[in-house]
Amino acid sequence: MADVIEVTDQSFEREVLQSDKPAIIDFWAEWCGPCRQIAPIIKELAAEYGDRIKITKMDVDANPATPGRYGVRAIPTILAIRGGTVVQQIQGARPKADFVNLVKGLL
Repeated sequence: MADVIEVTDQSFEREVLQSDKPAIIDFWAEWCGPCRQIAPIIKELAAEYGDRIKITKMDVDANPATPGRYGVRAIPTILAIRGGTVVQQIQGARPKADFVNLVKGLL
């Protein structure tokens, strides 16, 4: 069982792009209602799949460089990354099944 790992602009490359397993990053902000709505789902994914996928999140207000580099225009935006490359993306609050499908696509 794993926790959601908070990453920053400085730790993003090491924690996500260079990860030895596929990664999901949730771009969020404290003031974002839909971000708070999906936060429990992201935690559940970490608990269920954290042994096979690294689950991370980044506060876009405190870390503007990385979201800018990936063209994040709305939050929440969740990117699925394998081998340093974005392979899938979800925007907005969605049902848990959508996030589970995202994870299964990485496995």
